[in-house]
Amino acid sequence: MTLELIVFIAAILFGALLYWRESQGNGIYRFFNKMMNSKELQMKIEDKKGFLYQQSLLLRLVFITALFLIGIVITKFLIPLDLATLSLFASMIFGTLLGTYLAGFIFKSSEVIDEKSDSLEDLVSDTIEKGKDFIEDLKADKTEVNEDVTSSTIEKKEEPKAQEKSARERLKDKGLL
Repeated sequence: MTLELIVFIAAILFGALLYWRESQGNGIYRFFNKMMNSKELQMKIEDKKGFLYQQSLLLRLVFITALFLIGIVITKFLIPLDLATLSLFASMIFGTLLGTYLAGFIFKSSEVIDEKSDSLEDLVSDTIEKGKDFIEDLKADKTEVNEDVTSSTIEKKEEPKAQEKSARERLKDKGLL
């Protein structure tokens, strides 16, 4: 189980690396496209599509599976040990596929952030200004409450109380002392 988890995480990183590499240049895909298609069907120069980059799920799955099948066959010939089990094979394929979509999400979100960076700066500064206004309003409300409390306590202190008898004098009046 531990080996499968390690292979799965490594496959995610491998998928992200493959996706990033194909987004930078698709020379291998262009080579195979030129070999297998006629001049009319070959891809355009400005087309960025690759084995994994800008492909649908099914084609990505086919290309990744073919890549790992070729890798397993080569490994079987070089190392006669039976390291490539079905669960490791499935973990590698699924992890690589997940890594390609994760990398695509990261690239897409970074493009959106780059496009909207000016508006994001304005949005953040507006939010900060609104926060400052809110804090000032809270301070103003607090001072008004403090002024109301202070004025009511001052009014209570300013009213002179009538001289009352002390407790000792009241007890003497009742005849208890």
